[in-house]
Amino acid sequence: MSVETHVLRKELGDFSSIIFLKSLISGIEEAIGEKTAAIAMLSAGRQQGKNSVQELGLANKGANLSLEEIREKANLILGKQGCRLCIIDKIEQEGQVYKVYAKETFCSSGEPMGSSRQCTYTLGAIQGFLEAFLDKRLRGQQTESVLRGGTHDVLEYSILT
Repeated sequence: MSVETHVLRKELGDFSSIIFLKSLISGIEEAIGEKTAAIAMLSAGRQQGKNSVQELGLANKGANLSLEEIREKANLILGKQGCRLCIIDKIEQEGQVYKVYAKETFCSSGEPMGSSRQCTYTLGAIQGFLEAFLDKRLRGQQTESVLRGGTHDVLEYSILT
């Protein structure tokens, strides 16, 4: 099963070069500062994640699914079949925290090893997906990075009560 997309451009299609998108982020960081840009990227990602879930009619559908089924739905939207933001290998839940193990993230791509780059847009997009899908308010943070020796970009989401 793949996600049916709306074609926004007749000849070029909906996909664009990741190189140009990364330069857009760098330009925004230079213009308004890294911290302000990070807030904007997190917010933009979160909104896109929520919109994607709502457009596909999946809002509030995750309460009775296993973590593996949630991972599959997330990859339909965010992975190879969807917008190609990242691949989610695993989702774990430890108490009130969801841990998402992502690879080939948009944010880490093309960055040199040791880079301090954080996955702000990806963090936000997965947060928005989870919030809309599970009908829960979350707070996200990145705890591991492939750029700093991790096997995955690990993103943790705490349930807000």
